[in-house]
Amino acid sequence: MTHHKDDTTIERVMETLIENGMESMGETFGTLFNVAMELERAEFMGAGRYERSENRVGRANGFKDKKIQSRVGEIALKIPQVRDLPAGVEGFYPKSLEKGQRSERALKLALAEMYIHGVSTRKVTKITEELCGLEVTSMQVSRATELLDEQVKAWRMRKLGSIRYLILDARYEKVRHGGSVIDCAVLVALGVDEKGKRTVLGTSVALSEAEVHWREFISSLQDRGMRNVQMITSDAHGGLKKALQATMSGVPWQRCQFHLQQNAQAYVPKVSMRKQVAADIRKVFAASDRQDADQKLKDFVVDYKEKAPKLAEWAENNIPEGLTVFELPANHQKRMRTSNGIERLNKEIKRRTRVATLFPNEASLLRLVSAVLAEISDEWETGKVYISMETE
Repeated sequence: MTHHKDDTTIERVMETLIENGMESMGETFGTLFNVAMELERAEFMGAGRYERSENRVGRANGFKDKKIQSRVGEIALKIPQVRDLPAGVEGFYPKSLEKGQRSERALKLALAEMYIHGVSTRKVTKITEELCGLEVTSMQVSRATELLDEQVKAWRMRKLGSIRYLILDARYEKVRHGGSVIDCAVLVALGVDEKGKRTVLGTSVALSEAEVHWREFISSLQDRGMRNVQMITSDAHGGLKKALQATMSGVPWQRCQFHLQQNAQAYVPKVSMRKQVAADIRKVFAASDRQDADQKLKDFVVDYKEKAPKLAEWAENNIPEGLTVFELPANHQKRMRTSNGIERLNKEIKRRTRVATLFPNEASLLRLVSAVLAEISDEWETGKVYISMETE
């Protein structure tokens, strides 16, 4: 497929940047965005500009002007239009324009709420203006939050189905509550379905006691249809074990091996021993099967019983919780031995929340986290297989 118009796009963009510097970033992004949307329209129609094709769907129908606010200022866009679509074919709208809108809007609203509630600093006010590109009023924020809340709530409440593996994790963000700033728990559930695809099952934000929060969160996943879970992987978060016993008592639990390695270092009596201890624990986790792992753990306990008795006792009581993964097929063990599969989510959440620093309430935090996770889940569900289910 040939696009004659686009041959000089990069040259024009570079010329604009060279002549006008950073002040031209809005115009530069607009140029690239417009070209990307035209290419997307050509792909949607099955034919490019000036190209004939038997598989062509609809006809190009010019462009619709639209201006959006961004971190680099106002961007003037020309959104490609399509007409004469066959019955049953949904209208065209560029995915490149939709992508990122939920999380960006949520971030702007979080900052805007801080500004309106009078809890922001001069720095946060400046960031709000830069991100939003305009001054915001409480009425504007209310209208926007209502729309976004409907979207993210629908995502959080969507029906679930058969989930082979469940990964749970928690992180904490600062929230203003009752005149104080406190840590608020953000719970996240990641699932691997029967096709081996990852999906973000849901999230929850609450100030309640840990066990209660976990129990209610897991129960909500079950109420939405989550079933057939064969293994749960997580760190030993406060209250989680009791919550799992109450809600999913028959499902094997795999304690994250990565976090077990970190926890072990607290029981090493000398700094000089840390590398060797880590290497010896890795040997246990790298065993060929559960029987081999149990033997290596016994050897570890014997080796350290005299020189590090507290470490030996801790290992004997805790490391077995990280060996449950040997019950799985060999090609599934690597993915499920740790909760690292959820780290991408935490990084994306942190990238947004560190800008806001402090949230005015739980709803604001939940809105932002939900928007970020919904986008990532969409990518995963339409992307590559995470665990192959063919060879077991």
